[in-house]
Amino acid sequence: MKATIKTQGRQFTVTEGDILKINSFPGTAAGDSIDISDVLMIGEGADARFGNPLVEGASVKATILENKKDKKIVVFKKKRRQGYKKRRGHRQHLSVIKIESIQG
Repeated sequence: MKATIKTQGRQFTVTEGDILKINSFPGTAAGDSIDISDVLMIGEGADARFGNPLVEGASVKATILENKKDKKIVVFKKKRRQGYKKRRGHRQHLSVIKIESIQG
């Protein structure tokens, strides 16, 4: 069974057993279980149900495998012939989750 969920401002189409890297859930640790109730679509083929905007009574259960940081993104600004250059970096906090079950 497939489901399209909305979490952390992004949408994902998932099946049971999928592993996703998403923006970090604040206040959670590895091994915690989370329940995602923002389900936009559930099922596949002729059995698909679409929400308006959410499917009533549908939810997706997931387990957090780990919390980590993503690769560093380098932001480099330069104005030519002005002697101006600035280098900054950023590492996004991520949660790696595994989809355990889809109810709906």
